[in-house]
Amino acid sequence: MALAVLLVVMVILVNTTGLKSATWLRVLFGISALNFTLRAAVPLILGALSGILCERSGIINIGIEGMMLAGAFAGFVAKVATNHWPLLLSLLFGVVIALAVGGLMGLLHATLSTRFKMDQIISGTVMIILATGFSSYLFDRNAIAEGKFSAVHIPFLADIPVIGPVLFKNPPITFLTLILVFVVHYALFYTRWGLRTRAVGEHPRAADTVGINVNRYRYVNTVIGGMLAGLAGGFLVLEAVGQFQEGMTAGRGFISLAAMIFGNWNPFGALGAAILFGYTQALQNELLLAGVTTVPRQFISMLPYVVTIIAVSGFVGRVRPPAAEGKVYETEGGKD
Repeated sequence: MALAVLLVVMVILVNTTGLKSATWLRVLFGISALNFTLRAAVPLILGALSGILCERSGIINIGIEGMMLAGAFAGFVAKVATNHWPLLLSLLFGVVIALAVGGLMGLLHATLSTRFKMDQIISGTVMIILATGFSSYLFDRNAIAEGKFSAVHIPFLADIPVIGPVLFKNPPITFLTLILVFVVHYALFYTRWGLRTRAVGEHPRAADTVGINVNRYRYVNTVIGGMLAGLAGGFLVLEAVGQFQEGMTAGRGFISLAAMIFGNWNPFGALGAAILFGYTQALQNELLLAGVTTVPRQFISMLPYVVTIIAVSGFVGRVRPPAAEGKVYETEGGKD
């Protein structure tokens, strides 16, 4: 929290005083860096929320990368197929298809993990290979998606100096992502569904004893998690880039997992971690744009991944995953 306050103070000072004339301060704390931080953090936040929902119910999901890529490809195909529709309708259709395909990937992962009792790490790896193979094979390089979501200006709030343009002038999926952090947190910790989900992930036998259908909760949570990962892919195509590229998720699914662990399986913790990782990507971008040549480009490009490794390796052992994570549950009657 202290770091966040310090960062906000530095940002306001740099962007409202003569400090912005210093290149390195502008690179570190400029509005451009903050805008890029939020854009880079959005898919990480959605991926981390996906992982939280799955793992809080006891299902390990390392297939977020594949679900994200499948959602991106499906959103792209839907957008290309409806280019002749009104732009907003076409984009919303792309979002729906990305959600649906992500949900189907989640259902497949849940079925392999629960019904067929496959090792969940292997099942998640299958998701990644499946999405990578299908999207590469079916991708038409001549196809073009026309248009993407544009920024929505929230009256009055967007006019606040420094903070306004960063937080209150964004495209709709960005706003939706920030809202989802609050929704998932509330649902997990203040509703009966959340209590049962956490019980299923911590002590499935006890949950079963009081009448909770353990595997049904795992199915539902994994499907919802898949939909969030699909939405992260849809964000890349329909809001960030506007086109699909092979392998365009570029490890974001794995960084999302790191954000989930760094955030201790808590939505707000994951939000903070995703912003930290997003900031490193923004820093990489700003350094390259500022023409910093004293450091080799390759070292700047690997900055987000190095920070991810350092952050996770420093916190593993200090956080506690759900107790029944990755463990197949069989009811006493032997039925799923």
